[in-house]
Parts: sequence; C-alpha cells; structure tokens
Amino acid sequence: MQRLLVLIAVVGIASVTALAQGGGGNAQPKPVCTTEYNPVEILRCGREAAKSFNPPRTADGKPDFSGYWGGSQVPHENLEAHPRTPDDNGGPSAIVDPPDGKVPIQAWAEEKRAENRKLYIDQNAQCFMSGVPRHLYMGAYQFIQTPTRLVMLSEEANAFRIVYLDDLPRLGPTLTLWQGDSRGRWEGNTLVVTTTNQNGNAWLDQQGRFITDAATVTERFTMFEANGILYEITIDDPLVYTRPFTMALGLRKNTQPGREIWEESCYEGESNTQYLRKLGYRTYPGFTAAQAKAAKEAYERRQGR
Repeated sequence: MQRLLVLIAVVGIASVTALAQGGGGNAQPKPVCTTEYNPVEILRCGREAAKSFNPPRTADGKPDFSGYWGGSQVPHENLEAHPRTPDDNGGPSAIVDPPDGKVPIQAWAEEKRAENRKLYIDQNAQCFMSGVPRHLYMGAYQFIQTPTRLVMLSEEANAFRIVYLDDLPRLGPTLTLWQGDSRGRWEGNTLVVTTTNQNGNAWLDQQGRFITDAATVTERFTMFEANGILYEITIDDPLVYTRPFTMALGLRKNTQPGREIWEESCYEGESNTQYLRKLGYRTYPGFTAAQAKAAKEAYERRQGR
C-alpha cells in the first residue's frame, strides 16, 4: 500500500513540476536551473543563481515564499542512491555532504536501522506525520507566509508545519511533537529554520533511518529564481550519526491557475496496516536519546569494547 501511495504521489509531483514549468497552457519563464532532481547540481546551480537573483518580497521586505510548491520524492524511498525496483522509483543520493553520498551512521545505529526495517511499519503507511525534514520530500505543498509565521500545508495526510519567525521562546525539552518546534531567522535572502523537540517517532526514509528526540535539523530555503527554491537540510544527531550530514533538493513552484491543495483521505482510505500487522509488523514506537545511549552501550559491550 505504501509503495503504491508513493508511486501515485511521484507521478503527481511530475505533473506538478511540468505545470510549474509551463504545462497546461500557462507559459512560464524558462527555469534557470533544471536540475532539481540532481542534488549536487541543484546545489551548485541554485547557489550561483541566487547571487544575482532579487526575489519577490512581502510587504515587510522579506523574500516571499507564498504559493504552491513540489519537489523530488526520491529521498522518501532512500536517502542514498538506489536503483529502480518494483517498490522504488530509484534515484541519486540526496546527500551532498559527505561528498560520497553516504549516511554517516554509527555502527550500532545501522544495526538498529536494519531492525526497524525488519520489524516496524513506516509511519507514512499509517498516515502519521512525516517529521522534519521528511515532511518536505513527501508530496505537494502550499506555503502561507506572514511577518511572524511560515505555514507549510501538505497534501500528505493533511499534515502541516508552522515555522515561527518571531522571538517566541522555544518549547521546553520535555514537550516533543511529530513535527517538532521550528524557528526561523533570515540570513540575507535565505530563511534558516532550526527544528528541535521532535518525538523520534518518524523515520527519515523507508529504509528505517531514524533520529532521536535530541536531534537538531537545520533547513535553508533560498529562492534562486521566481519559481525555484534551493532547499538544504543538515541533520545533527550525535547519538546516531558520526557527524552532521547535509542534503540538497530543489522545490519548483506550481503556478497553474486555480491550483489548490487536495484533501487527501489518508486515514479514511488506509486499509493496508491491518494486513501488515497480520504479517507481524508493528507500529514503530519511536526512539529517545536515553534509549540511543543504552543501545550504543549494549552494542559496544557485545563488541568487547
């Protein structure tokens, strides 16, 4: 079921991208960067184009990200490069740092990832929220921007995120959420969003890669042309990974007249979870910082360290 949903969503995104680039009779300027599905190239092209691009602005003078956006869903299947299979559409690694495109995961955590894949149901198959950053490589979106908020609405399970752009105090460390606590600040024309307080229940991809509630995710949104955003993501969870790692994706604006976000009936229409449970799979219970420390210590004892 989850594979079918991903295939349908990817076809939808391909249509969204085509429309945003001028399909459906809605002629648009030729994109400066046409490489949004190649992370290394969109990073290079987007950064270079952004140097001379003056983005549209809100009334308070900030770059205006309002509108409908879509992008690659390849990382949803696997953060690393992977071939096309009956389950996956295949694609390049989304990781641009380290340069080898590999997730710098600790040995004990790789063992845990394999266990996740073997035992648990991906939260997406059960219509739970995708967490950060997976929320933004899962489908089509509407960004609504005010001087103090950037709201990201998603077609996927009606999920949403709120990025706070003012100086409200952060949540306390004991309060965790599926989408975490996202706070944004401007560095020139780039919106930098730092997210903490995630609950550790969401995977980063269908391969079972995970973060704990101690993770910090830093996202950078840079508009490099009227209909293009360079989206960079750095994940820092020293309990799980040997170092922070960075991904790059391109978001393409859908300018089709009358565009709107669908109301996906995911919860109402989901029928595969019961089947997966009969096969022995269970709901992923999440993984906390305390559990990560204990799991690492147990792994090292088994290794005789």
